Amino acid sequence: MGVRCGLHAHTQQRSNWSRQVQLSYDDRRLHTVDIDGVRVYTFSVADTLILTSLDNERIRIDVGARTWSSDFRGLAEGQGRCEPADAAR
Repeated sequence: MGVRCGLHAHTQQRSNWSRQVQLSYDDRRLHTVDIDGVRVYTFSVADTLILTSLDNERIRIDVGARTWSSDFRGLAEGQGRCEPADAAR
C-alpha cells in the first residue's frame, strides 16, 4: 500500500512538499515502513497510529484519520494529510 503525504516543510517559509510512505503488510501485521524510499529501522503500531523516526525526525502517521505529523527534536514541526497513492504511479 502506498500513501502520499503532503507535509508542511520544516522551514521558515512554511512551504509544502510531498512525502512518500510505503507500507508493507498482510492480514495480520505491518511488516515494513519506508519513508521517501528509506526503510525505517523500527516502528510501533497502536490502533491506527504508526510511530517511527528517521534521522532526527520523530514521525507519527495516523492511517485512520489520514494525517501525518513530525517533530525535529522540538526545534521544528510539520503536519499534513495523507492520501492513498495511485496504483499507476
